[in-house]
Amino acid sequence: QVQLVESGGGLVQAGGSLRPSCAASGRTFSWYSMGWFRQAPGKEREVVAIISLNGISTYYADSVKGRVTISRDNAKNTMYLQMDGLKPEDTANYYCGTSRSWSQAARGEYESWGQGTQVTVSS
Repeated sequence: QVQLVESGGGLVQAGGSLRPSCAASGRTFSWYSMGWFRQAPGKEREVVAIISLNGISTYYADSVKGRVTISRDNAKNTMYLQMDGLKPEDTANYYCGTSRSWSQAARGEYESWGQGTQVTVSS
């Protein structure tokens, strides 16, 4: 399996930006489609964005579309989530996951998960 470690969360005012990272180790990072997810207290986990193994295909949840950009650097075994125009409702624990294919990623089938990085947006 792949080991995932997220970083780059923090406290920011509404309208600000953050760029969490997801660093992978273990198996070959470029074999996997990847996803960013978030979960706020008392709420269900929701997908934020998905990226294919080569970075060509991406998907964004409607709630973040236009404000968030997912990317990956396979040479650095790292995935990123550029978040701009943050809103208080974006406050959550953000974590990443690996999936064996784009179709599986789209179906929510993930193998490995990180522990997450907290993003807090103040109003």
